[in-house]
Amino acid sequence: MTTADRVGTAAADRDEELPVVPRRSPLNLVGIVVIGVLGAMLAHTLVTNENFEWGVVRLYLNAQAIAKGAWLTVELTAISMVLGVLLGIVLAVMRLSRSRVLSSTSWAFVWFFRGTPLLIQLIFWFNLSALFPRLSLGIPFGPEFVSGSANGFITPFVAALLGLSLNEGAYMAEIVRGGLLSIDRGQTEAAQAIGMRPAQTLRRIVLPQAMRVIVPPTANQTVSMLKNTSLVSVLGAADLLHATQIIYSRTYQTVPLLIVAALWYLAMTSLLSVGQYYLERFYGRGDAGASRRRPPWRGRRTIVEEPAPEKAVSP
Repeated sequence: MTTADRVGTAAADRDEELPVVPRRSPLNLVGIVVIGVLGAMLAHTLVTNENFEWGVVRLYLNAQAIAKGAWLTVELTAISMVLGVLLGIVLAVMRLSRSRVLSSTSWAFVWFFRGTPLLIQLIFWFNLSALFPRLSLGIPFGPEFVSGSANGFITPFVAALLGLSLNEGAYMAEIVRGGLLSIDRGQTEAAQAIGMRPAQTLRRIVLPQAMRVIVPPTANQTVSMLKNTSLVSVLGAADLLHATQIIYSRTYQTVPLLIVAALWYLAMTSLLSVGQYYLERFYGRGDAGASRRRPPWRGRRTIVEEPAPEKAVSP
């Protein structure tokens, strides 16, 4: 290799190490100006409009009744998501079963609970006593072991759990089914070839790989569940929104109390978003791109190409 070739190779290596900066577009500048103007208008409105009553917001932001309502919201979200995920896994396995009865039953469940509004489902479960005044537990068409009034059993909390969990199970069934279908069939056939049972194949081979596909939409469903719990206020459950409604129905300070509720929801969903990022990073650790992905709250960084491996220079 001549001296000129060595110099050219060294220059090419230096060029490969330079940062790749995207070309600036005039539309980007226009967008920045528009967003800046709108942001300034919003900030001016928030500061100058006295109807927001920020003093009232600060007064009730840490109120005990609001904190209790927020805790009940977290409880409903956690329990409903756990039950919904478990039910979704069962329904997804049933949908992929070779049995037409199991597959049709799973499809019908998803079709009904995903096709009707969640608010209607919540109200229906709360008014279950209109259909069944008494509920009992025992052998079908046989003796009853426990029985009691439906009104005593279907409390607002129980009705909220039933409505949220069953509705979430329908959505999770489709999410889990999509994750299971994303795994190559050769993985299952290889597990069967070494003598693994279907349950072992699902638990040890399929589900661990499908989690990379299942986790992101499940995390989004958790955020949606947190916000959907506000619907249980129509049942009289003392969640976050119901607690704020009780206060502003007494003080007539509707806007500042709604701002308090919105700030609490924003804080809780932000924490869930942080957990979602690290959970996706954990299950995507086998993906080189996922391991280098920055969290959204840290902003964007300049794209730098990986340096090329050193080339051996022949004498």
